[in-house]
Amino acid sequence: MNVDTTPVNLAAGKPAGEDDLIVVRRHRLVSERITRREGVLLDFGCGSGAQTYLFAGEFPSIIGLDIGLSSLRELKAGALARGQQGVILPLAYDGDHFPIRDCSVDCTVSFEVLEHVEHERRTLSELARVIRPGGLLAMSVPNRWWIFETHGANLPLLPWNRVPFFSWLPTPIHDRWARARIYSRKEICGKLESAGFDIVEALYITAPMDVVKWSWLKRTLRATIFRGDTTHSPFLSTAVLVIAKRR
Repeated sequence: MNVDTTPVNLAAGKPAGEDDLIVVRRHRLVSERITRREGVLLDFGCGSGAQTYLFAGEFPSIIGLDIGLSSLRELKAGALARGQQGVILPLAYDGDHFPIRDCSVDCTVSFEVLEHVEHERRTLSELARVIRPGGLLAMSVPNRWWIFETHGANLPLLPWNRVPFFSWLPTPIHDRWARARIYSRKEICGKLESAGFDIVEALYITAPMDVVKWSWLKRTLRATIFRGDTTHSPFLSTAVLVIAKRR
């Protein structure tokens, strides 16, 4: 049974920065896999637009949907500054219902968002409702098998919240203390299939090392262990990217 669970410590997501490697990697991976770039693209959980701006040069119309009003204002201002205001439409989400017509979206991207929503099953149902039959969804979620819990956890007696291997604990224990949900590749694929999608491809995105503070170490890691956009090893990946088609 697909249970709609919400971690006790559910936290809001932090928008990615335009200079983050993860933004570049996700865009590159998705662009390589979406050949038809017509109609409307929905960026669900668009934040302040770091990812949205990259797709604005590829689709004639984009809806940037987010619950954060301040982020949407930043998105609108950024689109105006880039001359993309005629392409990008910022739209507020109330956390429950998408203000979008049934089957009116041709393609949807959603990156590191599902783990933060209050009602997981309802959100997946809304995505299925607005995407036309045959339309594509590209969704990334945090990978359970990465050594660190990417969103941190509010653990008792442990002030450092990124305890190694915490994300490997059974889901009920993890979700009791974690600040967001986490998924294995099998888990997220199963949830999308239950929501009305067929899985086209599921990939492990290589850890981008964006949070490493020492530039020399960041360069070294990216050039060696964490080079390439994808990896076959779940232990070298921070996120799972799923490409799915609406039935």
